[in-house]
Amino acid sequence: MASATKQSKVTAGLIEAALRGQLTEAQAVRLARENPEVLALALLAASKRIAELQGTPRHLHPSTPSGMVPVYTKPNRPKGRKKPGAKTGHPGHRREAPTRVDRRESHRLKRCSGCGGPLQRCQRSRTRTVEDIPENLVPVVTEHTIHRDYCPRCQQHVEPAVPDAMPNATLGHRLIVLTSWFHYGLGVTIDQVIEILQHHLQTRLTAGGLVDAWRRLAEVVDAWYRQIAEEAKASAHLHADETGWRVNGQTYWLWCFANDHNCYYMIDRNRGSPALLKFFSAEFDGVLITDFWAPYAAVTAADRQYCLVHLLRELEEVDERNQQQEWVAFATALRDLLRRAIALRKRKDFTPARFRRASAELNMALEDLANQEYVDGDTRRLAKRVLRHRDHLLTFLDYDHVAFENNFAERQIRPAVVLRKNSQSNRSEQGAAVQAVLMSIHRTLRLRGHDPITTITTALRTYLATGNLPPLPPPATANG
Repeated sequence: MASATKQSKVTAGLIEAALRGQLTEAQAVRLARENPEVLALALLAASKRIAELQGTPRHLHPSTPSGMVPVYTKPNRPKGRKKPGAKTGHPGHRREAPTRVDRRESHRLKRCSGCGGPLQRCQRSRTRTVEDIPENLVPVVTEHTIHRDYCPRCQQHVEPAVPDAMPNATLGHRLIVLTSWFHYGLGVTIDQVIEILQHHLQTRLTAGGLVDAWRRLAEVVDAWYRQIAEEAKASAHLHADETGWRVNGQTYWLWCFANDHNCYYMIDRNRGSPALLKFFSAEFDGVLITDFWAPYAAVTAADRQYCLVHLLRELEEVDERNQQQEWVAFATALRDLLRRAIALRKRKDFTPARFRRASAELNMALEDLANQEYVDGDTRRLAKRVLRHRDHLLTFLDYDHVAFENNFAERQIRPAVVLRKNSQSNRSEQGAAVQAVLMSIHRTLRLRGHDPITTITTALRTYLATGNLPPLPPPATANG
């Protein structure tokens, strides 16, 4: 017994020496003579250590976002792919010319720029328009004289409200809304916002004052936040997705519920059904478009569409490690059915009524494929998933407005991911609440075709003048 213990200690010492890079030739020969299982353990430990030192991820899922994949692991783009830009003969895309000219200048040479000789004057000329910003952007400081008068009926002094700023605030609406758009709309850090204001707009701010101003702004426009939630829950279709978040160092989750005209963010401690039921307080009477995350099943919806892109990526992942004949046949057949359905939906003449028979045939073929008996583990697992969700994989063929993937929600959640990377989420529950409100309003206004800065500034002036916040503006364009 003592001999076995001593031998195991010697073996462990050899493995530790290998991991430290201090293994001698004699020790390596001794390790090779040990039990093959011990040698395999040592090689696996060394491989793991090498991967950690190199920082190379050993398991990259096909659905891993591109930004999380190390650049040196990405394959080079093959030469010969089509050149960027529009095809030859297509009209170009240029920035629209300015609608006004504020200043005109004339330029003429006195002598030839090449030889320095005299010039013969001609009538030829051309115009060139240049847009720029002034060299010194100076903020406008306004002193408001507020007259206070006495009301005999109320028996108190009254004074008019100043619509240009919040009560007791020294910063105007446009400045506060602009900075909130920088931070919550574009993902600029608070320090960077302060630097932009100080060095380019000649306005001095502190981080604490800026955060408090955003908190007051969120309190005023909270009614819009609730309106976005109600309109999202009353919509014909809704995309949903979630991503990790941190609040004061604790793990939270940022949920996103979005469609063409609404984007509602919610930061919650729970990633499961309690968070979903907090948002979907009643039955959703539209089509809910999600990935295969199980808690979404807790939402009662009129119909569902599961993301086919996630399913196709799952097939690609299994293809990399499973070459069994049964799996290859199943994956090929499933991939073919899904691609046929997607191609049918992309037809220019597609309508659910016109291709109802073709949709029914695809659904039947999908169910027949999943109902077969399989031996391979991966094949059985994916077949069970297809069978479990068979009624909600080709839902997009029954509607004109439902997508076959959940890319829209992922695109709407991406700005929050950028902000999370730059600013490390939130330091408090209150900060998380402000984050959700202002991100939702900024993103929704952009989806509806409105300028967030002008729209919110105008609404704040109306609120201070009348005491009521106007309703959230409706979409300004057909596609949001």
